[in-house]
Amino acid sequence: MLMALGEGTRRAARRWLEQLHVAEIPRVRALFTHHPDYADLTPVQYADGLAWLLRSGLVTANGRPRVVVDAHERQGGTSLPNGAQGRWTLEAEAARRELGAAGERAIVRLLELSGSLRVTHVAAWSDAYGYDVEVESSEGAVSHIEVKATTDPTRLRFHLTRHEYEVMRRDPDWLLAAVLVGSHGGALAVATVSRDWLRLAAPQDREPAVRWESAHFAVPHHMLTVGVVKGDGRRLDSEAGISFLPVWGLSQVPTALPV
Repeated sequence: MLMALGEGTRRAARRWLEQLHVAEIPRVRALFTHHPDYADLTPVQYADGLAWLLRSGLVTANGRPRVVVDAHERQGGTSLPNGAQGRWTLEAEAARRELGAAGERAIVRLLELSGSLRVTHVAAWSDAYGYDVEVESSEGAVSHIEVKATTDPTRLRFHLTRHEYEVMRRDPDWLLAAVLVGSHGGALAVATVSRDWLRLAAPQDREPAVRWESAHFAVPHHMLTVGVVKGDGRRLDSEAGISFLPVWGLSQVPTALPV
């Protein structure tokens, strides 16, 4: 089982992923060692972050990252050097939408590998469904899958709209699948988030005139199950279709957590 990363090691790993797509390991190590913007973390934390990425297979032996953390991925909890904060831009919004679309396409491909499912990418038509992918088995069982995509392997964070949440509450066939999208647009890891945890973690409307419309979730690893898994425990995706990495605090070995 992968040991949980400390916050400093998480930040170091994300910085390695940000920098390794433009420079080699020795140059990035020198940057972290000598540039004052990166002095908030220690050399040991940077070394541990790189070692974790190499062990996980998220960085290849020749120093190439399999995921690239974009600017919009750094928003929502982790500060940047010198306290800089991510800001909304047209470019960042376009990148966010493309990441989401890549995650949806990756899930569709994984489900199609099973060969026994009818898979419909409903989000390609409309965002009104409250989920992105509809799946029907040969026996007629239906699943509605909301997909959340990320390029951050150190922790799983995403936003859920109120509409998506309300669909989850009334639809027993709804599930949320998180996908780690690689640098070439494919899925590196997939996990299902516990519905019970989502209900408990969601904000509460305390005033009749005030209603939350979007919420940010940071998912603990013990509320994840490896793969795309229905509430009855049945795995929808093909295990042969993906090589799971030990990310978000998960092991490569599927766990038996309730969903």
